[in-house]
Amino acid sequence: MNILLINHYAGSDLMGMEYRPFYLAREWVADGHRVTIVGASFSHLRNVQPDAPADLAVTEEDGVRFRWIRTHRYAGNGIGRVGNILAFVGKLWAYADRIAREERPDIVICSSTYPLDIHPGARIARKVGARLVFEVHDLWPLTPMLLGGYSPHHPYIRLLQHAEDWAYRNADVVVSILPNARDYMASRGLDVRKFVHVPNGVPAAAFLSAGPGELPEPVAVRIRAERERGHFLVGYCGGINLADALGTVLDSAKALRGEPVSFILAGGGQGADEFRAQVERSGLDNMHLVGVIPKRTVQRFLQEMDTLVVPWPSSPLYRFGVSPNKIFDYMLAGRPIIQCSDASNDLVGEAQCGHTVPAENPAALTDAIRRLAGMSPAERAVFGQNGRRFVLEHHDYRVLASRFIAATAAA
Repeated sequence: MNILLINHYAGSDLMGMEYRPFYLAREWVADGHRVTIVGASFSHLRNVQPDAPADLAVTEEDGVRFRWIRTHRYAGNGIGRVGNILAFVGKLWAYADRIAREERPDIVICSSTYPLDIHPGARIARKVGARLVFEVHDLWPLTPMLLGGYSPHHPYIRLLQHAEDWAYRNADVVVSILPNARDYMASRGLDVRKFVHVPNGVPAAAFLSAGPGELPEPVAVRIRAERERGHFLVGYCGGINLADALGTVLDSAKALRGEPVSFILAGGGQGADEFRAQVERSGLDNMHLVGVIPKRTVQRFLQEMDTLVVPWPSSPLYRFGVSPNKIFDYMLAGRPIIQCSDASNDLVGEAQCGHTVPAENPAALTDAIRRLAGMSPAERAVFGQNGRRFVLEHHDYRVLASRFIAATAAA
């Protein structure tokens, strides 16, 4: 089968986030399909931008073809990003006939975070009689309305709403990363028989075959130092941004000051400098920020910890559920997980791999850390084994890619 996947922000192992399109595509290629990803030449999520000297330039990685639409650089979530989105969608529409003619897809998947790519994607699908799939990562425009305070009457929001509603009515299949979004989608016009939940996951085979890389020396030195103090290690690896509720973790570290517990946080982001300043002002000697670590070393870092924490903020968006890559990385590492969450689904509870406590509740997080620290290593290992088994059975991208294709083929 010939698969065309449109994702503005698509990345890869070499380029960086976002990974889902690439991980699905790589599994489809391994199953004998031909896959082309169409993305924008610039994304704020990538560490490395592709070499795209002209529109629809082709690159390839691990058998996955990419075609790039040239877009301008931007920073933040302001007008520059909106302009980048509109430029990508406009060019995608202009090149739709050419893409249809040259790629001849059997399936067209519209998978950008926002829904505006559904119209050029549908045009490509109509030209060649392909099935049209709308993949939903976040609910737009609901997300910018709730998080950004946009009015439903704002012209940009109205444009997004029209595209979302059109996609629900006209796509052959709607794939949702969010497990509990079906009723909301139905309220916007979706025939629920089109709904398929395909969550995020991990490329388990690739991670396991590569083996854990060696940690940067400063990170390894910090871990050894905290071990020599006889401390129980609480780890976090991921984005450090204002929306990540890391203040809950900081408050827990304050509560545990003087106890044999240390927090080690790896990652970076727009809020990293401000958060580091907060840690320094607190005068804590039990919280350490080690910065961004290479992707190949993430599993080694996680495996060096005694428990791993996922601090979600409270948000009305989470009533539709969550599917965070971070949790699946944690599960694969085989360590107990403490999730601070009010979401409508509970992956940690399903996997029986740790504790879920209320979001933004430092006292509850502190209590969960003390409970785990008081367990024997063998008792904690049971949590870790449960999580590892759960992620391999339900969230390996080999499993998810097969589920995705089965759903679209049945349309």
